Amino acid sequence: MTILLQGGGAQRPRIAHPDARRRAIMQALLALQPRAPPCPPPMTKNLLLDIAILLTLAVLGVVAYKLAPLLQPKTDIVLPLSRCNLNQQACVATLPDGSQMEFSIEPRPIPALRPLQLQVSFRGGTVRRVEVDLAGTDMKMGYNRPLLAAAAGGNARFSGEASLPVCITGSMEWEATVLVDDGKALVAVPFRFVSGN
Repeated sequence: MTILLQGGGAQRPRIAHPDARRRAIMQALLALQPRAPPCPPPMTKNLLLDIAILLTLAVLGVVAYKLAPLLQPKTDIVLPLSRCNLNQQACVATLPDGSQMEFSIEPRPIPALRPLQLQVSFRGGTVRRVEVDLAGTDMKMGYNRPLLAAAAGGNARFSGEASLPVCITGSMEWEATVLVDDGKALVAVPFRFVSGN
């Protein structure tokens, strides 16, 4: 293609560069084409975030499953709920091996937010470990299971300290489950009482 330049004298033929011509044609064609909407951003960020959340939930589920026995211990024998009132007296229960267990909480009546003295004594039989699980009957108040220490000179007396959280309603019913491990079985002995009167 020859381009004629005008003005000022002799005209010289000039040849347009083929790349420039192609560029001009491409720009003209692109200008005529309707514009497509921009592509959405890749969803890799959202997908990775979703996968991370699902993995976190799965890990939390496994941890909760593994820690569940702490909240609800697996007992071999559960005795019936005692009708004895711990707010008035020490309570006695007969264990499956025929031995007697006496359990008391002081001071009486049992208050909330004050140190409580827990005492468990046994007549007959041998005991390796004693814990007392304190749980609200109508409302979950968190993990509260003190391990009682054996008194010097034997395994017939165990004692320890605990405290009860306060309930906004004032009084609350609690279940104190004495967990007795005699080496052969874990025996649960439940008692109920009301605190905060």
